Amino acid sequence: MSTFIGDWHALAILFVAGVIPNQIWRMLGLWFGGGIDENSELLVWVRAVATAILAGIIAQIVVQPPGALASVPDWLRYGAVAAGFVAFMLARKSIFAGVIVGEVVMIAGKYWLG
Repeated sequence: MSTFIGDWHALAILFVAGVIPNQIWRMLGLWFGGGIDENSELLVWVRAVATAILAGIIAQIVVQPPGALASVPDWLRYGAVAAGFVAFMLARKSIFAGVIVGEVVMIAGKYWLG
């Protein structure tokens, strides 16, 4: 194999130990959750908690950036959050769109700064 991918044994172990057990739980979740109403109070609460956790993690990373993110200027970090929020609102409150746009702005800004 190429040096980019590395040793195929490590990839096989990663697949067996990480991917397969995760997929089992995903399939069980689909099977058990297939009959749940998306607008039920329980799922609305779960979505709200997941959104709050994501917002807390983003706030912590922006205010106290770990590792290499500390080298990114404050204005770029806050700008990426603002761009992600705008995308979130414009995409009918899609968390996925907000996160992707925020990441793209952060990476593009850091690339542009050098």
